[in-house]
Amino acid sequence: MLDSIEIDLRSRDNKILTVHIDVADNSLSRKWLTALNDIIRLGLHLEKNYCWLGWTEHQRNAEYLCTQINRSIQAINASTLDYRIQDFFSPGTVIQQDQDINHAQMNQLHLYFEDLQGTAGATSRHYDSADDHTRWHIRQLNLLCHELESLVLSMRKAKTAPEWRRPSQLMCWLRAPHYDLAEEDSELFGIETINRKLGGVYVGVNKAVGKHHWEVFCDEGRDSRIGELVTTGLRTQTQAAGDFDIEWARDPGAYPWQIAQLAEFRKWLARNGFDPDDAGLTIGHPKIGQVDLKRSFGTEDYQMIWAQLAQHLDVYGIRTGSASATYNYRWNDPDYMEQQIKELK
Repeated sequence: MLDSIEIDLRSRDNKILTVHIDVADNSLSRKWLTALNDIIRLGLHLEKNYCWLGWTEHQRNAEYLCTQINRSIQAINASTLDYRIQDFFSPGTVIQQDQDINHAQMNQLHLYFEDLQGTAGATSRHYDSADDHTRWHIRQLNLLCHELESLVLSMRKAKTAPEWRRPSQLMCWLRAPHYDLAEEDSELFGIETINRKLGGVYVGVNKAVGKHHWEVFCDEGRDSRIGELVTTGLRTQTQAAGDFDIEWARDPGAYPWQIAQLAEFRKWLARNGFDPDDAGLTIGHPKIGQVDLKRSFGTEDYQMIWAQLAQHLDVYGIRTGSASATYNYRWNDPDYMEQQIKELK
C-alpha cells in the first residue's frame, strides 16, 4: 500500500460519513498520488455538479438535467457566437419507451459540444471567441450529457435489474494539471479492466474531447464503423491528472452476459482495424486503489453501502498522508456557476 486516503461525505443535515481508500503501489498510482497531493495543496475547485453519476436518489433528476441542458443551449444561442442549436431536451425526448436512453439525441448533444469546444490542444474558433459565461455553458453540454446518460441507465436498471444499477463517484477538479502516461502505465489498461470492482478507485478518463473505444461501441452500436461515427474523435488516453473515480456498482465480470458483450467488443475492435490486445489503445480503467468497505461502511453488502451513500451525496473534505482540503460549498448554491467561472479564469 502506497498511502491511505480519507474522504468525508456530508449529508443534507451535515452528518459526516468517512470513506477510507487504500492506494496501491504501482507505476501509475505513484504519479497519480503526486498529482492529487498537488491538487489538494493548490486548493483547486472540486466539481460538485459533476460528481455523483447514476444515483437515482439524487436531487439532480432527469427533469433537472434536461432543464440545465436547455438553459446552456439558450445561453449559447443568445451569445455572439455564429453557432445555433435547434434542439430541445426533456425526459420525454431522451428516455425511450423501453426506458433506454435516446442514443441518437445524446450523440448529437455530444457533437454540439465537440463543435463548440474543439479538441485538446486545438480549441475551436467558437470557444476561442466565447466569453467566460458562454465557455462555461459550452462545457456543461458535455458534463450534462454524460450525467444524464448515466442517470437514465440507472433508472432503467432500477426497474429491470436493480442489482445492476451503475452508481459511481467522480472526483474532478477544475484546472487540474496533467501528466503524461508512460509505456509501463499501459499495462494497467486492457479490455478486462472495463469490469470495475465495487469500491475500486480508478484514474479518471482522458479529458481530451472525443470518446474512447468502449463508449463508441456502447453508444453508437456494435454495427458502427469508425468512418461513420457521430462523434468527431476517437481518443486513446495519453495523459491523466489527479482526478479519480470510485466505482460503487457491482463487478459484472464473471457473468455470462458481460463475458459475451466483451467478446463482441473484441470482434468490433478487430472489424475496425484495432488489435484488441494492444495495450496502447488504453481501453478500460486503470486501478490505483480500493475502498476498505468494512472499515468505511461496516459491511461489504452493496445494498447497505448504497443506502448509506445515498444519504451523503456531497464531498466535504479529503485527506491524504501529506495534504488535506475542505470543500464547504454545494452544487446547488445560488452562486455556484459564478464560483466555477471565477475558478476557471
